Amino acid sequence: MNDATLAGIAFLALLGGVLLERGELSWPPVLLSLALSLPLTLRRRYPVAVAVACAAVAFVGTGLPGWSGRTVAAAAFCSAVYHRGEKFGPVVALSVGWTVLYGLSAPAPPSTPVLTEAVLLGLAPVAAGVALRLHRERVRSAVALRQAELARVVADERLRIARDVHDAVGHHLTAIRLQAMAARRVPEAAPAALALITDLSATALTETRGLLAELREDPGLDQVTELAARLARSGPRITVRGLEIGVPELVGRHAYRIVQEALTNVLRHSAATEVEVELRRTGTELVITVCDNGRSVGEPRPGHGLRGLAERAALLGGTCTAGPAGDGWLVRAVLPWEPR
Repeated sequence: MNDATLAGIAFLALLGGVLLERGELSWPPVLLSLALSLPLTLRRRYPVAVAVACAAVAFVGTGLPGWSGRTVAAAAFCSAVYHRGEKFGPVVALSVGWTVLYGLSAPAPPSTPVLTEAVLLGLAPVAAGVALRLHRERVRSAVALRQAELARVVADERLRIARDVHDAVGHHLTAIRLQAMAARRVPEAAPAALALITDLSATALTETRGLLAELREDPGLDQVTELAARLARSGPRITVRGLEIGVPELVGRHAYRIVQEALTNVLRHSAATEVEVELRRTGTELVITVCDNGRSVGEPRPGHGLRGLAERAALLGGTCTAGPAGDGWLVRAVLPWEPR
């Protein structure tokens, strides 16, 4: 409701009260009602000044039968607190001060009950204004929180898609590179290597398009065996244990990508001949370990691969660590387990 409409409603309400009380209208209540209503059109711009002006007019109209100027003035002070919360103290003083002055102006001699009632009448609109202001702030905070949560979900989804593209493309490109190197070193193996490169590139294209279009179901643990067999064609022997564990779809999807990235890092940075992948359930957690027997080629840099492992685990509230273990390298991820 805009301020002009509110001022018009207040004017009509004031006149209606007088008409109901007296059965007729005269110029004094009409003029006072107009003087009291006009400032309300500026209550958003000058809320405290409007409240003081309304209180002054209401005080002048004291004693008019049926004229409820005090109610409009109280509403103006409520609006002042609502729109100018930083001036809380002065508004309280003004609201209480004018109601006490109103009580002292009564024909009867002032008494403690009268003054107490005046103070309470001055505090009531302030309390109402504070309550409305707090409610507004809570609503704004809730909206801001909802928007921030939506932005976070969108950002997480974009990050997930980008990471999935990196994982899928990086894995296939690594395998293609190894096959190309094998074809160069052993010409007799070139036909088989080229056939495998064709298959890997087609798979990479299909998976990337699916990721970008979000039209495929993400892989799960049931595809880890296929992944290990594909990588073992041109790399170390890979042993997988624990695939019989049933996991929720989301956990399985992230677990697959963690295993994929860990195995890809073995091919890129290690001279391992044996790799063991184990998945086991420990209480309420899914524990993934990928251990190889090859020394790392130099110190690993914190690139997309290692960072992606930690980020994937963190999305589920878990952890992922990677580091030397004996003569090889160990990746250990712990993902929270929640039964279906």
